[in-house]
Amino acid sequence: MTEPIRLPADCVLDTNTVLALWLFEDPALARLRAAVDGGALRPLGAEATIEELRRVLAYPQFQLTPGRQQGLADAYRGRCRHIDAAGIAPEPLPNCRDPDDQKFLELAVGAGALLLISRDKALLRLARHRLLRGRLRILRPEAVEAALA
Repeated sequence: MTEPIRLPADCVLDTNTVLALWLFEDPALARLRAAVDGGALRPLGAEATIEELRRVLAYPQFQLTPGRQQGLADAYRGRCRHIDAAGIAPEPLPNCRDPDDQKFLELAVGAGALLLISRDKALLRLARHRLLRGRLRILRPEAVEAALA
């Protein structure tokens, strides 16, 4: 059982979570989206995380026009508090098995976010790592959704 999520809270959303909320508009995550849209959860973004979102939105399987891609990226960026990753002091962190996901972990810990929301198995495996205990919770969006009920 997870501890209750304290709101308001800065958080980091990985790219798949952003896609689930704003591209696919997953109805099972309606409260989570409303919490972000209403400011109860405040996503943090850095150039690297926003750039990954832009790159993923351009994947051919999504069949998004350049205008729609830009609109989704800009809308999400507008919801984020921008963090200059260059200004974040390096912290001892576990290494994520997927190097592409390390930037989300670095952003969350470096900016002092209490919560990283992800469905990524490599990130979720780090949830109990000793270097993150007491500093960062890594939860699936469904767990956050349930806590918001």
